[in-house]
Amino acid sequence: MAKIDELVKDFLAQKKIAVVGVSDKRETGCNLSYKNFKGAGYQVFAVNPRISTFEGDPCFADLKSIPEKPDAVFILASPKVTEQLVQQCVDLGIKHVWMHCMMGTKPGLAAGMTSVSQSAVEMCKANGITVIPGSCPNQFLNPDGGHKFMRGMWRLFGFMSVN
Repeated sequence: MAKIDELVKDFLAQKKIAVVGVSDKRETGCNLSYKNFKGAGYQVFAVNPRISTFEGDPCFADLKSIPEKPDAVFILASPKVTEQLVQQCVDLGIKHVWMHCMMGTKPGLAAGMTSVSQSAVEMCKANGITVIPGSCPNQFLNPDGGHKFMRGMWRLFGFMSVN
């Protein structure tokens, strides 16, 4: 069983990160992740097929549209979109994927509020992609009080282990 902290450390060691699911309609956890990655010095690529810019930066329709291959991809989208994105990761040779779930990493928790797709997780594993199936970068990268609290609660209740 891989430890979430080891997976997070490996993910955060990457320098170029695509953030899928940014929104111009409302503030989201994905928008916060984009800002946190950028503020921490990462080269960040916004991805949303509906918009052409985000926070003054170019926004790309999909991973294949990004001019430089990202080292890692953070996904906050529906599980069906996650499956399509993981296939793009396989095609592009991207080796690090983080699928958002606000309730930690236990399958089935918050089924309506997760980006995790079990078939996408299996596709990652079958193709040598390191995957974090749940949780949120905002709980680890300069977390605010609410995200620190969530990380602590999910650990306490055993929702932060990864198989």
